[in-house]
Amino acid sequence: MTYIAPVKPTETDAATAATLNAVKGKIGMIPNLFATLARSPVALNGLLQLNETIASGNLSPGEREIVALAVSQANTCHYCLSAHTLLGKGVGLSIEQTQQARAGNGGSPRARAIAAYAKTLVEQKGHVPTSVLDQFKAAGLSEGDLLEVIVNVVATTLTNYANNVARTEIDFPVVPVQLAA
Repeated sequence: MTYIAPVKPTETDAATAATLNAVKGKIGMIPNLFATLARSPVALNGLLQLNETIASGNLSPGEREIVALAVSQANTCHYCLSAHTLLGKGVGLSIEQTQQARAGNGGSPRARAIAAYAKTLVEQKGHVPTSVLDQFKAAGLSEGDLLEVIVNVVATTLTNYANNVARTEIDFPVVPVQLAA
């Protein structure tokens, strides 16, 4: 059962309604996550601004989805696992690649390094072993990329925590939280 209900654009102030309508114009819908965050315009606008900045970074859309999937699995966010599985497919990830990312793995050294680092970053609360950092660099990723992954982890953790607290109703094709054995 939803704990924090999403709002409709007609139920909020004009500025927040305009933001929600802009989301709908951009992606064709207002996901329940954004409608729920609209209860706090600071949360909604903060996430949207952070996502806009992230989109201009060095990581590809697929790599950003790898981070989101690894983090959402580590934070057990059912909503985000479902959303990012669909979004990952939209940027060219196969179901196998989304499963690998969720497990902190990947089909290429670069994907594996990104997923392992993101997963470890969450699980170890930022205290990442040097061996994981070395694997990241050995895959051709830079120190700047290390920091960019952190920003992506922050954005995903924000949505994970918001959805886990709000118990947001999933409005994407639902995937199981448990990874296939």
